[in-house]
Amino acid sequence: MAERDRPAASVARYGFTDRRAQDMLRAVGWWTDDGPSDTAADVLGALARTPDPDLALHSVDRLRTVDEESWQEINDTLRTNTAFRARLLGVLGYSTVLGDLLASRPGQWRRLVPASLTATRDYESRLAEAVSSEGDVLTGPTAVRSLRMAYRELLLEIAAEDLAHVVESELPRPSLTDVTRALTELAEAALRAGLLIAQREVGHSADGTLAIIAMGKCGARELNYVSDVDVVFVGGDDIPVATRLATALMRIVGQSCFELDAALRPEGKAGALVRSLDSYESYYTRWARTWEFQALLKARPVAGDAELGQRYAELIAPMVWSAAERDDFVVDVQRMRRRVERHVPVEIVDRELKLGRGGLRDVEFAVQLLQLVHGRVDTTLRSPSTVDALEALGVGGYVGRVDAAELRESYEFLRTVEHRLQLRGLRRTHLFPEQDDVERLRWLARACAIRPAKGKPENEILTSEFRRHVRRIRRLHEKLFYRPLLEAVSKVPTEALRLTTEQAASRLAALGYLAPDGALRHIQALTSGVSRRAAIQKTLLPVLLDLLADTPDADGGLLAYRRVSEALADTPWYLRVLRDEAAVVERLATILGMSRLVPDLLVRAPEVLRLLGNREELAGKSVEEVARSLRIASDRQSGLKAAVATARSLRRHELLRVACADLLGLMDVNAVCVALSSVWTAVLQVALSAAIRQRTTDTGSEHARIAVIGMGRLGGEELGYGSDADVLFVCEPVNGATNEEAVKFATAVAEAVRGTLGAPSQDPPLVVDTDLRPEGRSGPLVRTLDSYRAYYARWGMAWEAQALLRARVVAGDDDLGARFIDIVNPLRYPEGGLSTEKTREIRRIKARVETERLPRSADPTTHTKFGRGGLADVEWTVQLWQLWHAHEIAELRTTSTLAALRALANAELVDSDDVDALARAWELATRARNITMLVKGKPSDQLPTSGRELAAVARAFGYSADDDPGEFLDNYRRVTRRAHAVAQRLFYES
Repeated sequence: MAERDRPAASVARYGFTDRRAQDMLRAVGWWTDDGPSDTAADVLGALARTPDPDLALHSVDRLRTVDEESWQEINDTLRTNTAFRARLLGVLGYSTVLGDLLASRPGQWRRLVPASLTATRDYESRLAEAVSSEGDVLTGPTAVRSLRMAYRELLLEIAAEDLAHVVESELPRPSLTDVTRALTELAEAALRAGLLIAQREVGHSADGTLAIIAMGKCGARELNYVSDVDVVFVGGDDIPVATRLATALMRIVGQSCFELDAALRPEGKAGALVRSLDSYESYYTRWARTWEFQALLKARPVAGDAELGQRYAELIAPMVWSAAERDDFVVDVQRMRRRVERHVPVEIVDRELKLGRGGLRDVEFAVQLLQLVHGRVDTTLRSPSTVDALEALGVGGYVGRVDAAELRESYEFLRTVEHRLQLRGLRRTHLFPEQDDVERLRWLARACAIRPAKGKPENEILTSEFRRHVRRIRRLHEKLFYRPLLEAVSKVPTEALRLTTEQAASRLAALGYLAPDGALRHIQALTSGVSRRAAIQKTLLPVLLDLLADTPDADGGLLAYRRVSEALADTPWYLRVLRDEAAVVERLATILGMSRLVPDLLVRAPEVLRLLGNREELAGKSVEEVARSLRIASDRQSGLKAAVATARSLRRHELLRVACADLLGLMDVNAVCVALSSVWTAVLQVALSAAIRQRTTDTGSEHARIAVIGMGRLGGEELGYGSDADVLFVCEPVNGATNEEAVKFATAVAEAVRGTLGAPSQDPPLVVDTDLRPEGRSGPLVRTLDSYRAYYARWGMAWEAQALLRARVVAGDDDLGARFIDIVNPLRYPEGGLSTEKTREIRRIKARVETERLPRSADPTTHTKFGRGGLADVEWTVQLWQLWHAHEIAELRTTSTLAALRALANAELVDSDDVDALARAWELATRARNITMLVKGKPSDQLPTSGRELAAVARAFGYSADDDPGEFLDNYRRVTRRAHAVAQRLFYES
């Protein structure tokens, strides 16, 4: 390269840095004493746009020197022919090797003049002519030289057309596919020309003897400028002759055009160079490894005996497209990719375009894996081309449209950079320049049509783009290549993937679907048509059918899936999430095959579906944060109905989230109860605030402060999915109002809260139950604080003291609520403990409740509330002990059943074994009651004792499909039987 120096300003305008630039411009007639020649402005502008203007000018000067006779013609054509100017200067301004070719072969520049260069279909005849003389095929060094020169001349044309748009941007830019297919056609033509020479040298025709199978990028029609061409040789009857032909071909083409690599043959370099079809069949059937079938995906006959090549293609196709059914197929392919990564030296891994993280292999491995798994039945995916296959995967819904478009864009960017790196010196390389190699980055960027922008030089823009595309490829590679759904799909037999009517019905019956005809109707409804939605469903359903078959109610689960899919048909992310996140599919199938409540909630709160893949989001949310978000969102609404509607929506979301986590065993029963209670409390707070605002607007003044006291399970933070909210309303006059005005105001508010929350809805009901108020249903809905004080002081009964053990402030005025608690504390924590008379009263009430409240048809051993050892047994026992001892043991002053049990053990009032028995039974009965509602879709205190509902409840408790669900009932009865014995002793005998 010429010595560099600080250029004259006028020359530097065109990007020249060589100090001899002005002299060379004068020599070619493009510069005068006054500066640029008037007739050379277009040429100088084009030179300035080449990747390396100094190299371009130097090469032009060489061309003038070696072909002086033609220089004037070249000069005139450069000035007048835009396409020729762009082609010639593009090549001379970038590729040193092709520049040498033009300088060493005067007259070759004429190849770049025609409007249309040599058509790819003519490559074979051009190369065949080059290796022939007077009708005879050349041999030896002469043949090799002729083939090499003819190959380089056609390569020059491809490169010139590829680079022209860099110099003259108005010229059409060939696509990457156009370039790689032209390079592939040229390579195939070279193989056929080389085979002509080999046949002449060996003295035997390839017809019936040898077929050449292209593999790798040549098989995919995606060759680089400089690349080994992977091949496999198939022999006919005479293997020794075929081997001589193959050996000669490899030598001839290797010396003239490119290296031929036959290492992908069976047993690699240690195996026979040529095998018969029978030998290939035997090897692939018995010994081939997973990666070999992956490589065969791109196998394509390109030269030699066409019939023999076609027979080979027909032999391997069924093997390739059934390879995904091999044991651990997906895992093997993933392991191979990791092994390739590990072999890249650490010091260059971030610059390795081909094998590095985020490189070309990441795209190719991901695409090939998706092809092999899904291409078993979808023939549109069976393209050896990475770009075409990626397009088909996107169209077919196997890859998201955006993901497919982004992956293709990044793949084509890296391939373009790879091509430009190789074109510079026609040298095989995949290494991106180092960051401090500014000059090399600069000409590479310009060759990629990147120019300075927004104050940033082209080298920085190229580096930034390279890193962006590498990061994107790696992200999408990990998303697609390690998608767990792939492994699940690969394990589904191919015939099941086809879902033909008769075969599908048989398979459904075999899987355990009790109504296979009905299941088929659901499948047909989901997959009918040619929409993208139907295509994605066809991919998902075989996996879902297997997953649902492992649930207690496969038929119900499939129906639920159809309902959910149809309801969410217009939700753009729904199927995308199912396709891309296997954990979501698996968990959704588990839930749909167990619960009747979840599908109803899911169609109205679909956003929860996205949480199924994230355990922390599904089960780890803070109850305080959830409640705060609900209150904030609802308080933004102007009216009572709008506020409650918003609260209902958010409650539905949380109810579904908690239900899913509960069914999947991701939340324990205590966390479930606290979460449900927290949401109910937040809804009450929202409704009360909105009702107060509305009533204040209607009356013109706020006549009372109001507090809501949670009772029962709400007070104890032990609500289930179908629990009512037991509450008391207490008020106090403000702003000069009388007691009557305050009660009237607060009663209207309370009725508004109850009426709005209790309005009919598709969600589980929001019933505000005030029956625990003084005088029950016959008493006033709201009382003042003084009225409560007077009532409890004069009329308070033992059962009311017991009920008030659960009392806590849940909504409204905190100070008023705290004063209410102060009033009831002496009643619920009586000084000296509960009297003998009141103890007998509570025992009498419990006996009556057990007799009257347990349904006649109920099984007392499996009734979660009033059955033996159920919730009532444990809670009444705990509450009686609280009434006896809470006045002296502060730890017993809690609204929580489990906390009170722990306090009894800590105070050594009750043996720890007895406490454990009661706590275990209470948790078991509480969760069993909750799960039963989720399974049945409606509240129920009675456990199912047979059938699918029992199986679903047992599965939620961790029993497998192979376990007898009766084992769950046996365990339930065993635990509650012991708790009942403990409760009887502690409640009646202590």
